[in-house]
Amino acid sequence: MIKLYNSASNQIEEFKPLEEGKVSMYVCGPTVYNHAHIGNARPIIVFDTLRRLFEAQGYQVKYVSNFTDVDDKIINAAINEGVDETVIANRYIDAYNEVRDKLHTVKLSATPRVTETMDEIIAFIQLLVDKGYAYQAKNGDVYFSVGSVKEYGDLSKQKLDDLMVGARIEENQDKKNPLDFALWKKTTKGIQWDSPWGKGRPGWHTECVVMIDKEFNSQTIDIHGGGKDLKFPHHENEEAQNIAASGKPLAKTWMHNEMLSFDGAKMSKSLGNVQWAKDVIERLGANVVRWFMLSISYRSILNFNEETLAAAQKELIKIETPLKQAHVKAAMQNQELGNEINSDLWNRFINAMNDDLNTPNAYTVIFDGVKMLNQQLRVREINFREVGTLVNTLEKMLGILGIFFDSIEVNEQDRENYEKWNEAKAVKDFETADIYRQALMERGLI
Repeated sequence: MIKLYNSASNQIEEFKPLEEGKVSMYVCGPTVYNHAHIGNARPIIVFDTLRRLFEAQGYQVKYVSNFTDVDDKIINAAINEGVDETVIANRYIDAYNEVRDKLHTVKLSATPRVTETMDEIIAFIQLLVDKGYAYQAKNGDVYFSVGSVKEYGDLSKQKLDDLMVGARIEENQDKKNPLDFALWKKTTKGIQWDSPWGKGRPGWHTECVVMIDKEFNSQTIDIHGGGKDLKFPHHENEEAQNIAASGKPLAKTWMHNEMLSFDGAKMSKSLGNVQWAKDVIERLGANVVRWFMLSISYRSILNFNEETLAAAQKELIKIETPLKQAHVKAAMQNQELGNEINSDLWNRFINAMNDDLNTPNAYTVIFDGVKMLNQQLRVREINFREVGTLVNTLEKMLGILGIFFDSIEVNEQDRENYEKWNEAKAVKDFETADIYRQALMERGLI
């Protein structure tokens, strides 16, 4: 039984899909005006891991994440470079996809773009206007009336009256309520589309609602996720629009991962602590980044610094080393590792992961398996069936975490060097043993 923390109810609930055996999941994607920073990698990893967990238990998962390729920041970047907005958007979409690929993620079911969904967005806004939930202001913009939806604030557990306190009314005074948000922005700057309200472009909060309906052909999906910073106002506004349009909640389960902390400080350009995901992955490798990101609960703030990264590297070495030794020893002695798994370890791991992605407890199970494997490898007469069972189990568990180690190819020369190395050690001919040991080390076999 999979249990997940529902950000809408603020409690852990049993996951029951809308359609038996299938999972519909949507995670808010990036606004593509620059490279993804390392904080952006956390939802990529968390929700990819969740998808892997579902699929490991037989679910068919449709996982969609969008690209916001219409935004003031994209337009300004294009103006600064003297290029079309699509040049900026495509550049960083490619870069973002490369980060996803390098992080060992499973290919997404779909990655819709705002520019490819414009007809549906305009039709959706018109629906809200027709139903009386949105209005066109004097300045030409179209706003959603938050006061028209009694459920507004339920997702973030805030009351509309409390939100009104201190809310700033914009200088143009066009909005009926200072909390009303733009569905359509009338503009003459940058990329724009024709609409019933004049040339312009959509507001950010409308895009995902429309894409979810289009991609899943449903007003309600199983899981809607993203970073905690999106819960309010972005996801609150999405939920309000969906309720207004269809009378239904946008998702059964809302999931939000916590942010990264940089020694207690938020990442910002002003502090000079921005680190691009591509650079961190290049420096540390995908395995370390994923292991680090999943080292604590996805709902806890994760401290990103050299100390925590070094700890992740050391832990992975402790796991990789015996796995590597097991494969090498089996190959050197022409032994098969089979395909059996240790059901006790596997069930403990799955139970931990099914408990709202309790990765710390899952890590404990992995290290228990590593300890057992080390013990098996230390005996004089290795039981390769038992070794294989542990190796298969560990690799299957790591696979759900998206962690994969390079395979080792052993040839006949390697086997000969390995045999002579052991023979030299047996007769205490350490000088000769060192020669063969060096040859094996150069091949990465020991």
